[in-house]
Amino acid sequence: MDLSATLSILDATIRLSTPLLLACLAGMYSERAGVFDIGLEGKMLAAAFAAGAVAAVTGSAWLGLAAGMLVSLATALLQGFAAISLKGNQLIAGVAINMLAAGLTTFLGQTWFHQGGRTPPLGDGGRFEPITLPFAEQLQGVPVLGPIYYDLLSGHYLLVYIAFIMVAVTWFVLFRTRFGLRLRAVGENLKAVDTAGISVVKLRFQAVIITGLLCGLAGAYFSIAQGSGFGNNMTAGKGFIALAALIFAKWKPVPAMFTCLLFGFLDAMQIRLQSAELFGIEVPVQAIQALPYVLTVVLLAGFIGKAVGPKAGGVPYTKER
Repeated sequence: MDLSATLSILDATIRLSTPLLLACLAGMYSERAGVFDIGLEGKMLAAAFAAGAVAAVTGSAWLGLAAGMLVSLATALLQGFAAISLKGNQLIAGVAINMLAAGLTTFLGQTWFHQGGRTPPLGDGGRFEPITLPFAEQLQGVPVLGPIYYDLLSGHYLLVYIAFIMVAVTWFVLFRTRFGLRLRAVGENLKAVDTAGISVVKLRFQAVIITGLLCGLAGAYFSIAQGSGFGNNMTAGKGFIALAALIFAKWKPVPAMFTCLLFGFLDAMQIRLQSAELFGIEVPVQAIQALPYVLTVVLLAGFIGKAVGPKAGGVPYTKER
């Protein structure tokens, strides 16, 4: 495989891993605070629809992004109200969010736009354009380093760069700030945090808010950056793969980044291999498309060992009198 083909696969890896990374980091905040969140898929889907719909109507990618983040935030707060305030089962609350988003986005899309649940294609200004980094064109002709900088590092959407910056931000927040220390403490020992006079409910809602905003970025990426409008179920289970990546990385930001890149690479390879032959036999497209999901299960089952989440995960907070 030559350098051009390798860079093409790695470029696709970065693009495909971006929504996984944003959703994985989103889930990290809530789960570090002791709130199990399997509703990542639903929040991403709701954000993708809101971003695509608003961008289609207004012609502004920025307004679409804002709408996606607001809708995802509202969805996260609804889930938080059910799981934290009402002390409901956190898993069921997440499932409800996923079902609500799947049904409501299709219904509203069909009702508003009459295109089978899709939003209209986005025109100029309705989606984010790739960003060319400084001196990328001038360095393009430099052997090896030029193509790497121009084809691999440059030319991505704004949300791609935000996603990877958020890895460093999340690491700093969780492990180098008082807020992060308290957040991790809530996920490990509710009574100790309560005894120290810190509001468990407030911290958990703060984590849920951050989760909602990051899921909004992930969802908007599908419809107004990578895509050109919303399509039915366009997140295609990526929220669940992000949750698997979070477990695979054992709730740590940097391992989460590499895990999401691994899953993005598997996704990029399945796209490239769809027309490939194995021992002279053409492999069915469906089998190639299922490859990332199959390997996700294999990796989780056989290679990560015992993954122990936050001890207070899923435990509702009850104020002791």
